[in-house]
Amino acid sequence: MTPILRRLLACALALPAALFAAHAAHASKEAPVIGFSIDDLRVERWTRDRNYFVEAATALGAKVNVQSANASESRQIAQVENLIAEGVDALVIVPFNSKVLGSAIAKAQRNGIKVIAYDRLILGAPLDGYVSFDNVKVGEMQAQGMVDAVPKGRYYLLGGAATDNNSRMFREGQMNVLKPLVAKGDITIVGEQWTPEWDPSKAQSIIENALNANNNDIQAIVASNDGTAGGAIQALASQKLAGKVAVSGQDADLAGVRRVAAGTQTMTVYKPIKAIAEAAAHMAVDLVQGKTPAFNAKLDNGKGEVNSLLIKPTLVTRDNLDILVKDGFYTADQIAGK
Repeated sequence: MTPILRRLLACALALPAALFAAHAAHASKEAPVIGFSIDDLRVERWTRDRNYFVEAATALGAKVNVQSANASESRQIAQVENLIAEGVDALVIVPFNSKVLGSAIAKAQRNGIKVIAYDRLILGAPLDGYVSFDNVKVGEMQAQGMVDAVPKGRYYLLGGAATDNNSRMFREGQMNVLKPLVAKGDITIVGEQWTPEWDPSKAQSIIENALNANNNDIQAIVASNDGTAGGAIQALASQKLAGKVAVSGQDADLAGVRRVAAGTQTMTVYKPIKAIAEAAAHMAVDLVQGKTPAFNAKLDNGKGEVNSLLIKPTLVTRDNLDILVKDGFYTADQIAGK
């Protein structure tokens, strides 16, 4: 046999093995492997999502590889690319930065991997699905909660991270409620700022500066989640204004719920995390198995219309805190701090 024939034969024998290896990277459709890339597991909210998602996916016969970016854009991109290299069947992503994952997601889809945006819409990238809450509605609830408490006054808008598309959606909803009242003269918006990385300590600094600039003459702070609300309330407490200035929130974090019970935080928005986690698990498995998930909306992410499932949130005040107990989200003792 000539050297050329030997090389050709070796290539022919190696080809099926290479094809098999590439195919074997993906699990069977009956037991898919799902990569769950999360913005930051150091945040209480996301640990709950992870636990509920893994539980639901496991019950459906799937395996889950969870990765936390710890609020790092570059780390999340690297983790997503590693999950692609491992040959997962689906990627479920809570993006740290909604605008930077396009190349990685395009690569995933070239490899036959289904991609779902979780809670936060990923922009400018092809997606197979999106599952979240009605985030414009969340913003409307936050603003309405402030208007119910303070119909007239000076408001400060404390936004979330500028890198998070949800921050913009919350603001859109907030302004749907506030804009007519501003035009009417009932409400004056004395300032607004995004909070880098949703960091409570940065939120505290922002509100400290806002109070100083306005001689403490602020009656309501539209904070976009419970973490930033906590930072705002610390700033208020240093001026003996905690409980005197209305503050909104979101996520029903335990610390936030306890502040609502104590009266230092006016409201939060409860988003049934178990519902979104279970919906995402079903969506991922359905997509891998070639089934059509239960979508109820389409949202434009700059790349096209994304099939979406939006879940209804609930406004929570001291008057209806028991809904969190009835749903099994917290026990009464947890809320009471016992």
